[in-house]
Amino acid sequence: MPPAPDSSLAPAPGTLSTRTLVLASLGGALEFYDFIVYGIFAASIGAEFFPASDPLVSLILSFSVFAVGYLARPLGGLVLGSLGDRAGRRMVFLRSLGAISVVTLAIGLLPGYATFGVLAPVLLVLLRLLQGFCLGGELPGAIVYVAETAGRRRGFGGGVLFACVNAGVLAATLVSLGLHTWLNASSLALYGWRIAFGLGGVAGLLGLLLRRQLGETPAFAAIRATHARLPLAELLRGHGRAVTVGVLACAVVAGFNGLLFAHLPAHLVRVLHVDPARAAWAQTICLLVTSAAMVGVGWLGDRMPRRWLLRAGSALMALGGIGFYAAIARPDAKLSGLFALAGLAAALANGSFAAILGDLFLTRVRFSGVALSLNIGFTLFSGLAPLAATSLTRATGWDAAPGLFLAGCGALSFAASLLLPKAGVSAR
Repeated sequence: MPPAPDSSLAPAPGTLSTRTLVLASLGGALEFYDFIVYGIFAASIGAEFFPASDPLVSLILSFSVFAVGYLARPLGGLVLGSLGDRAGRRMVFLRSLGAISVVTLAIGLLPGYATFGVLAPVLLVLLRLLQGFCLGGELPGAIVYVAETAGRRRGFGGGVLFACVNAGVLAATLVSLGLHTWLNASSLALYGWRIAFGLGGVAGLLGLLLRRQLGETPAFAAIRATHARLPLAELLRGHGRAVTVGVLACAVVAGFNGLLFAHLPAHLVRVLHVDPARAAWAQTICLLVTSAAMVGVGWLGDRMPRRWLLRAGSALMALGGIGFYAAIARPDAKLSGLFALAGLAAALANGSFAAILGDLFLTRVRFSGVALSLNIGFTLFSGLAPLAATSLTRATGWDAAPGLFLAGCGALSFAASLLLPKAGVSAR
């Protein structure tokens, strides 16, 4: 079994404030904003940087660049996680958000293939790699920061954190709806996606100014003088099983988010020929239902074994993934109702996994452990989700084929829930 967590999460009373949760969520919100923007405008980005005679081939190349960005996340998690365990959470928190914001803005300003030729896609790949590297420390840092500030309420804190992170998705959806309303089709394809990336970058830089108000976590402050000299080596030497369990626990969350945020917008419009406004509304319903339910799931996770909640959500995804994709492919599909049900099922895992990751590791290696687990999991199951789902559809000609990927992710996280330490709730 992974080692039981230590008892060092003992912050001063009242430190878990709404302000802390919102500021901690800013980088994750920008990441999810990027998810939505890239997914919605994947076809336009593909045409801008990868012109091809077959639109589906251009879309696959665009999703390939999306996946490439995730390849840098494990490396970023290793470097930034180790730095966070040695120098503190706050410093990494500030630098990662600043870099992510600048890169997001740069992507929106990058000239396309018609102007820069082959240099354009090369620069796009490099920017995505840099962005992925920095994201490798951002969301893990948020999970660690909230876990070490929330104390006995870290289940609730984790649920609220990801509800706040989802605000980035809502912002991207609203930006998309606004652009689709104000711009015609040609203008939207030409520069609409650039406006969306530009707004994200500017918002991130403004958020950086606010995040500077955050202090160091009480848990790290308590061990600063005796912090691990080589946290990564210590992690790999004594916590390898915990990392493996953490990666598998992330599978269903990462797979679902990768499909919902980056694959389904293009799949609904380009493959199932659903009206873009109707597709965006269904996705928004799913987001709102999931966000609200995650808060309740996080609250429950402080009062019952969190592994039970992860197990239930994983089982629902494993058993219902194919059925969900088959149902939305029907001409008479009630998309809003189907997406709302999917959001409820996803909330069981999405609202519990952050606190589960925090439970798995000691303070000395917590940032490194969470970063490595989260980034490997999200690289494998979220970064590859849109590419895998699109390729499955192309290879089989079956509209429900992406459900196979979702079902597989659910099965892996279900297995992880069986390996989690049974003392995870009582051992604080």
